[in-house]
Amino acid sequence: MNLPLIYLASQSPRRQQLLTQIGVSFELLLPRDTHAAEALETALPGELPPAYVKRVTLLKLQAAKAQMQHDQLTPRPVLCADTTVALNDLILGKPLDEEDAIRMLSTLSGQTHHVYTAVAVSAGKRHWCSVQRSKVTFDTLSSSDISSYVKTGEPMGKAGAYAIQGRAAIFIKRIQGSHSGIMGLPVFETSRLLQRIAKDQTCNTTS
Repeated sequence: MNLPLIYLASQSPRRQQLLTQIGVSFELLLPRDTHAAEALETALPGELPPAYVKRVTLLKLQAAKAQMQHDQLTPRPVLCADTTVALNDLILGKPLDEEDAIRMLSTLSGQTHHVYTAVAVSAGKRHWCSVQRSKVTFDTLSSSDISSYVKTGEPMGKAGAYAIQGRAAIFIKRIQGSHSGIMGLPVFETSRLLQRIAKDQTCNTTS
């Protein structure tokens, strides 16, 4: 099944890489106001991680569609995604600074946590969303391990203050779930959602 040309509403190089890997053609649709986009990621009091990541992703999708219409861009399917790390029900988002990154990594040290990635696609008035969950077990990290890693700058801008595809790979004892989902875009779920759009568009064309 041919997948459609889409807009990717994400600045993440990892999501761009994963879409390219599975043969999806895309154009970037990035928010002009990055501060407003980051504000969407604020968790609500008592919000559980799966509900949080789905809500944020759908808000990003809504904002991207509004921008597409405002800029009078060629209508195309839009894809958004968001990833969060959670230890039990404690949401660990992107670190504010190096001290916050050290705190997060110290919290994850020797623990098994969950990584939730929601992906949402929209075409016309319809949208679909899927949340993928993986388990990640960290080795026990020393203070020097954490400090050295934080000094590389890699944890900044990453949920949970680490990137599985980067130097943090040496901290990870095992995973259960989707490696691409932990990176930020579960390719299995993403391809299924895009195939639904392709099928839906084909049905509309032939009906």
